[in-house]
Formats: sequence, C-alpha cells, structure tokens
Amino acid sequence: MIDLNIGIIGYGLVGKRHATALQKTNGVVLSDIIEHDPTSLQNLDKNIKSHIHNDLDEYLENNKPDGLIISTPTVLHIEQAMKCIEKKIPLLIEKPISVHASDALTLVNKSKELNVPILIGQHRRHNQIVKIAKNILNDGVLGKVRSIQATCWFYKPNHYFDAAPWRKLKGAGPIYVNLIHDVDLLRYFCGEVKSVYAEAIQSTRGYENEDIASAILTFENDIIANVSVSDSIASPWSWEITSNEHPVYHNISNSCYLIGGSEGSLSLPDLTLWKHEKKPDWWTPLVSKKYEFNNVDPLITQIENFRDVILNNSEPLVSGLEGIKSLQVIEAIQSSIINKSSINLSNLSVNI
Repeated sequence: MIDLNIGIIGYGLVGKRHATALQKTNGVVLSDIIEHDPTSLQNLDKNIKSHIHNDLDEYLENNKPDGLIISTPTVLHIEQAMKCIEKKIPLLIEKPISVHASDALTLVNKSKELNVPILIGQHRRHNQIVKIAKNILNDGVLGKVRSIQATCWFYKPNHYFDAAPWRKLKGAGPIYVNLIHDVDLLRYFCGEVKSVYAEAIQSTRGYENEDIASAILTFENDIIANVSVSDSIASPWSWEITSNEHPVYHNISNSCYLIGGSEGSLSLPDLTLWKHEKKPDWWTPLVSKKYEFNNVDPLITQIENFRDVILNNSEPLVSGLEGIKSLQVIEAIQSSIINKSSINLSNLSVNI
C-alpha cells in the first residue's frame, strides 16, 4: 500500500504532537508543514523530511495532499478549513472545530455538499481507557448511571501564555481550550446535554479570559454531571496528569472522573470499579476491580482513523457534527456565565 501524504497546518504544541504521531503510524507520511511563524519551526525534529511552506494559499495552489491536519488557533479554523474543503482535501481539525457553532455548521454542510470528510481532534475518544469505560457503561455494569464528577485542574505557567499571546484573549481560556475535551467525553459516555448552569471567575493574571469555571450539566436521560476546570490550580486531578497520554506531563496514578451508578461506580482514568459484595447497601463492604488496558498513544489511533476514512475503509470516530455538539455545550456554558442563568440547549439558535 502506498503511503498517504498528510500535511500539518500549524506547527505549535499540538502540531508537533501530530507530527510525532504521523511518524509512528503505518500507511501515512508527513509530507508538508505549513507554518508562517519561523519561531514555531525552531528546533524542528531532524528526522522530519517534510517540505516546509509559509503560506497556505500558495501551498494549496500548488499541492494536493491526501489529507491535512489543522492545528492552528481556533479563530483560524473555519477560514483555513473552508479553503481546504473547496480543494476537496479531507481534514482532521483540532478541537474546538470553531469559535462559533453557527460557523462550524456552515463548514460541515459544505463538506457534505462536496463529499469531503471532516474529523475533529477529540483524541481522548481514541484512548483505550475510554473505549473500555464506554463498554463497561454499555454493558450495564454500573446499573443506571446517575451522576459524574469531572475535575480538570492544572497550573499553566506564565511562559505558556507569553509564548503565544492569543492564549490570553477571550475565548482562549480553559473552558474552550481544555474543558471541551471533558465535555466531549461526558457526551460520549452519557448522551446529549439538556441544560447547563455555570459560573466562572476572571483570570487573576489580568488576561481577558477566565481561569476557573464550574458547571452543572443535565443530560436528556437525567444524568447530572458536575465539572470544574482551572488553569491556575496546582493539582494531580486532570486527565493530562492521570492518563499517561503524553510524556511531557509527569504521570500520577490517580483519577479525575467519578462515574456513579445504581449498582456501582467507576473512576477514570485508573479504570477502577467499585461495587458492594452482593447488592447495593451502604452497610455492606465495597470491593474493587481494576481493568487492564494497553497504553497506546490515542493520537496515533486517531491518525489511523483519519487514514482509514481517507481510504473509505471507516467512518470518523468524531465527526464534524459531533464537534459541533460539544462546542454547543461550551457555548451554553459561556452563555450561562454571562447571563447568570440556566441555559436550555433546545433553545440554541443552531439546530442540528
């Protein structure tokens, strides 16, 4: 089989991770890097033999790769993606798909019209831990799921923001950048969100965005989730620190999600199941069971899905519509914060 030529638009932190994943995935080759900022290309991996381009329009005029990965700041996604879709180039777009769900829907409709696939970079769905957890829930091991607690706390240092000033702007806070991962997993586990109520605190560093937020999500099946996110709390309770997905984070064996059901509970990402010995009864002992899993880089599994979609051998695990639905929840969280009220998602202006 001939390797597919895949390019990356945007060679920042996430773009570099995609480059590493491409190098480790069978059937694909990193053919091109499109990046206009020379500082992002400093310390380029010497093993990468890709062609470097600094202008997307010029690149698209002279090249037709088998697929492109968009890993630029969110505000650029729609404009860049539309240009690629018009050239009928399959896309893997980093989350969130867009700043606004309405713009994202226009893009997804265009992709359908031209029959060009779009995948969204919600890579956690590709994690073996998540796949096992999904099977546990589907098999009814927990009984009826009633509630989830999700914590997304970590401390981003000042140089993280100074290296890319757009991270200090409105819409680039931890709700859009980080919590959307957790929201997407909660939707994957529980179904669609019915309503949202949220609160947030403005950045104590003086940035335009928030640095802490909490939300209550009520799902259509009456599951309630409590989620909290902050990029200014030093803690061991986040998916990044506990899942061992990326070696840049010093892994701690811990949990950041608690999924509670009528017959048992499950903590993630440590995949520990808790149930009473016989039947649920708080006066009887609880016993635990830890599920084993293979620690495979989900970004590689995501590239494999992208490859198979391009070859018409598979469907996207996270489609453009799925990306919009998770973004809608984030928009509802932001709207709830601004309006100091509960937001019913059925009242949103974008209907899918």
